[in-house]
Amino acid sequence: MMRTVPDGVEVVADCAEAARLDLPPLLILDAVEKFMDVQGLGIGPLSWCRIGDGQSNVTYRLQRGMEVFVLRRGPRPPLPRSTHDMVREARIQQLVRKQGVPVPEILAICQDESLLGVPFYIMSFLSGTVITDQIPGYLGAMAQREATSAAVVDTLVQLHQVDVSAGELAAFGRPEGYLKRQVQRFSALWEVNTTRNLPEVVSIGSWLERNIPTSQAVTVIHGDFRAGNLMFEPSSPARVMAILDWEMATVGDPLADLGYLTATYSEPGSFSTPLELTSVTREPGYLTRDQLISRYRERMHLDLDALPWYQTLALWKASIFCEAIYTRWLKGERPGDTGFGPSLEEGIPRLLDGARQFAGVSSTVAS
Repeated sequence: MMRTVPDGVEVVADCAEAARLDLPPLLILDAVEKFMDVQGLGIGPLSWCRIGDGQSNVTYRLQRGMEVFVLRRGPRPPLPRSTHDMVREARIQQLVRKQGVPVPEILAICQDESLLGVPFYIMSFLSGTVITDQIPGYLGAMAQREATSAAVVDTLVQLHQVDVSAGELAAFGRPEGYLKRQVQRFSALWEVNTTRNLPEVVSIGSWLERNIPTSQAVTVIHGDFRAGNLMFEPSSPARVMAILDWEMATVGDPLADLGYLTATYSEPGSFSTPLELTSVTREPGYLTRDQLISRYRERMHLDLDALPWYQTLALWKASIFCEAIYTRWLKGERPGDTGFGPSLEEGIPRLLDGARQFAGVSSTVAS
């Protein structure tokens, strides 16, 4: 049994098949079955399907008999240093779950890279709704639209109120100097990722470095917190069942999350970027960005005067990691990508234009 994708073989039945391939497959069924047997996760043959597009990490729905699970793994090696750390991603979910944060239950973590070539973990399968470009019928009433966007903010507040002063969470990041490191790290990544000249990346990066705000709090931060990474209960009223995709989570400045959420949030009249992944919030009834911000301020009691800096940081960082995807597409390393990759030729300049708008500066002032 073998399933292929444009850049190689995705799934094979056993290790013997995998050994004959030039590129390692993403899923080896007998290896995963044996691991699940040891962990006591289901009985019998394994069936599978892929979940999502997998721009970064890859997620599969697995079924054995009547039991359903989710496996999450990184892309094929070689992996950039400090990215796609599945063990870390699983562990932080275990820790915040103990604090009442809604996340899937982590059932098993595999650090043995001999099975799939990278670590992976298996978590519980949740049957809920991820909202993107269509409004679920049961959440379509105006009151439920407002409740949906309110739940997004309230879930972020719940995450940011988790105690990180002691225990394992206290050691999960280096909050001191977090913002400065973010600017410096992504500035360095631009030269590695690009094949073209976009001067605004450098000028906005310089503006960010000159204007780094003082962090007011230290919390768990998700790093990619947006409506599209939340799973809602499959019935009204609007309730968040789980926060998904913890690849970028750490301990640091909570306004980095709020800045990202609001900078990528769609509202009527807002500029469109490649990160407009939940476009339904342009429709009537959903909270605006300003209302999201007000709701967060009421619950967290932080000074948000510097929020435009964090919003600028969010779109500037996004332009840099999207440029990496665009460069891979140009080099033919994303042969099955006929939509997202080519859209970034114009999409990344739109991200940079959005960053400048949040900063309130022109290109010449930013430089």
